[in-house]
This record gives sequence, C-alpha cells and structure tokens, in this order.
Amino acid sequence: MTKAEHVDVLIIGAGLSGIGAAAHLAKDLPGTSYVVLERRAVSGGTWDLFRYPGVRSDSDMHTLGYRFRPWRGNVALADGQSILDYVRDTAREYGVDQHVRYGHSVVSADWDSTTARWTVTAEVDGEPRTITADFLWACSGYYDYEEGYTPDFEGQERFAGQLVHPQHWPEDLDYAGKRVVVIGSGATAVTLVPAMAAGGAGHVTMLQRSPTYILSVPGNDSVKARLTRLVGEERSYSLTRWKNVALQSALYRISRARPDLVRKVVRKTNVAQLPPGYAVDTHFNPSYDPWDQRMCLVPDGDLFAAIKDGTASVVTDRIASFTETGIDLVSGEHLDADIVVTATGLNLQIFGGAELSVDGQPVKPHETMAYRAMMLSGVPNFAFTIGYTNASWTLKADLVAEYVVRLLKRLRSTGTRSVVPVRDDSVEEVPLMDFDAGYVQRLVHTLPRQGTVAPWALKQNYLYDAIKLRTAKLDDGVLDWR
Repeated sequence: MTKAEHVDVLIIGAGLSGIGAAAHLAKDLPGTSYVVLERRAVSGGTWDLFRYPGVRSDSDMHTLGYRFRPWRGNVALADGQSILDYVRDTAREYGVDQHVRYGHSVVSADWDSTTARWTVTAEVDGEPRTITADFLWACSGYYDYEEGYTPDFEGQERFAGQLVHPQHWPEDLDYAGKRVVVIGSGATAVTLVPAMAAGGAGHVTMLQRSPTYILSVPGNDSVKARLTRLVGEERSYSLTRWKNVALQSALYRISRARPDLVRKVVRKTNVAQLPPGYAVDTHFNPSYDPWDQRMCLVPDGDLFAAIKDGTASVVTDRIASFTETGIDLVSGEHLDADIVVTATGLNLQIFGGAELSVDGQPVKPHETMAYRAMMLSGVPNFAFTIGYTNASWTLKADLVAEYVVRLLKRLRSTGTRSVVPVRDDSVEEVPLMDFDAGYVQRLVHTLPRQGTVAPWALKQNYLYDAIKLRTAKLDDGVLDWR
C-alpha cells in the first residue's frame, strides 16, 4: 500500500480565503509544507464561478483586498474579473499557485489522536485520494458551489422562455432586446438589473417580494486618489482601509442604535435619485431595520439611473404562478418575459461539504461551539474562515489567518502536537450567524453555535476583533495544548 502524502497544513478551497491563508503561511511561516485542495479546475472561488453581467464586489475593495497586499487604484466596487485577477496575482506573487491541487473534492477528514494527524480523503476523477496533515484549515466559505437556491415556483415548467440562475450563467445567453424579469432584491439582483439594462436588454424588471435597503456609493474613492498623490500607493491603501473600516463600523453601529434615523437617511438619498413622484415607500422601504440583512451598495446609483431612464423597473409583489409567456402575480398583474433570472439566493454548505470526525466519531457542527468564530470545540488542529456579514469578508479572513499563524508558531516552538478549544458548558448558546438573510435562516440550525461571552462570542466588529485577536493570550484557559 502506498504511503499517503503528508503536509504540515492542508487548506480546503483556493478562493479569496484559501489563497489569502496560504499567502500568510508563505510569508509568515517559511518552510511550512502545505497544499490547497480545490474541487474546481481553476482558482478564484466565487470570483471565477459567477459570470453574470455586471458581477462585482458588494463591499469596497480597499477592505475586501488583503491587508498585506494593496488593492491598487481608486475603484471602490470592482468588477469580478478585476477581483479574480487580483486573487490570482496574489497566488503567483507568494508562490501559492504551485501548491494548489485542482479537481480535488474533499469528502472527509478524520483526526487521529494517537498520531495527532488528520487523514483527508478527496475524490479525484471519481477515485479516492488521501493526504495526511498536522493541521486542517477550511477556507471554502459557507455556500454550495454546485447549486444555488431556487424556490419551487408554481407552473414554472410551463414557461416557454429561458429560466436562469446567476450561479450558472450560460455563456451564450443572448438577452439583446429581450424582456427580462430578475426575481430577487439582494446584491446579485441589484447588480444584474442595471448591467443587463445597459447591455441591451429590451427592458429589465426587478421583481421583489419585499424591498431591500439600497444605498448609492461613489464608484471611485476620491479620498484614496488624493492620498495616493500625497503619500504613495501602499500608504494610501492602508489609510483608506482604516477610513473605510471606521465608516462601515459607524454605519452599522448607528443602524443598530438609531434604525429610524438611518432609514430616513437612506430613503432621502433614494428619493433624490428616483423620478419625481416615484413610489419609494412601496419599492424601497423595507419592513425590517437597517442591517437586519446586508445593505446593498450600488456604484454611482446605477440602479436608480436605470429606473429613471426607463430601461428598468421595480415591481413589489408575490408570484402566483408562471405562465407560458411570463409570470402571473398575486395582485392580478402579469409580467411578460422572454428570460427569467432567479436571483433568489444561495444554499449554505460549510467546510466545502467535507464530513469531519475525531477518532472515528462524526463531528456534528450544530453540536459544537465556535471558538473566536474560527475553531470548533472538541476538534483539534482545525480552523475555518468565515468573513463578516456586516463588513468586507477579507477583514475577518486576514484576522483568522494571523491567529492561525500564531497557533502554528506556538505548536512548532513548543513541540506541542495539538491544540483544541474545550467548551465550557455553562456558556449559553446562540446562533453563530445572527442574520435574517434567507440563505442563513434556511440552514442556521445546521451550523456551529456561538456563545454569549468571550472567547465564544462573535462581535461582528473588526475594530474590536483586530485588537482582541492580535493581543489574545494563547494560554487562555480555553485552548488545551497537548
């Protein structure tokens, strides 16, 4: 029997998080052996998978970019191809691209306390392949890359046009001159609608069951441009990053403390960009408070501009059924459509779908508690990267990477073989993601829990986490080193 390959660290996923994690190992722990297993044939994760018109970041690039590698230029909300290029350039710069194994779908990982190693099994062309590792790091995000979420719509089989989900956008989709209905009102929908309208669609209708908070932001950061002229690219990136972190944090805190005030401000900005007399309170006045769900940002008000010039419209109603020619609504209205895009959300899937076990006993994530929102109680030498829901993903990903590097340095310098968070059963449980988004609520019961006190509690606050995680003692009475 051939001996399995062994590495110090095995990373699952070669997207934004996985490339960043590996770059941290390369620059901060030289000599560490690692591999990155990626189920798809290419790197980039989300930014390679999504190919729909207008795909772009839904948070500013000066915080979505890595802390250690500046996002160059002044573009705030960048297009998907530019982000993909940035991720892949990072991989090349730090030699990460030489460590990625493509077509490896991780199906299971078992920790053996006797050898203090993970045995990871991946499927490659339908055949199992195993690799052992001292440390396992899941960087595959939290949604299913194979299938997006589409509700069962009454009568959809009768629709004679094309039904498309943004996660599987056909390369040859011709929507020139076509009547398009985009179902949804989240970040994907508000990106698609103006992009398709500008791309030659006959008319694009955003059909939403209920409104979302939508805020126009400048497409380019003028402060960053001025800072770059004064202090250069790298320093301006750092300063702009902190400026945007402070603004994001302030908006979130004010939204939670003074929701009525933020609601009024957002409404006022919407009114200013929409046609006179537009039904703002019907289409842009959500029933929930700001940041109960993620707020959608639109660069330079492109969605509002498309509505104003008549190439796009918004309908707030419920679907009664599909027909051969479009969609019947509960109100009795009918929407004619040649193409219907179901921008209806994602399916959650943690750890890339891999089944974890410890000494042969399956790990049930919902029965574990998340330590610092990056490790699981009772699971040794394991970390996972999940970004913020109220700020840029990479802010948290960088902090997780820095903390994991600290753990690995401690293991190496002391000769310790394993580290595991030990749960305090007196700590009360709450959901890991306190977020009302549909994709979270559908499967929140399957996720790890978090606690109500540190280090089991997630603050969703980068400024707080940046201080706590960088200064936290590794001998905190919760981590068990063996």
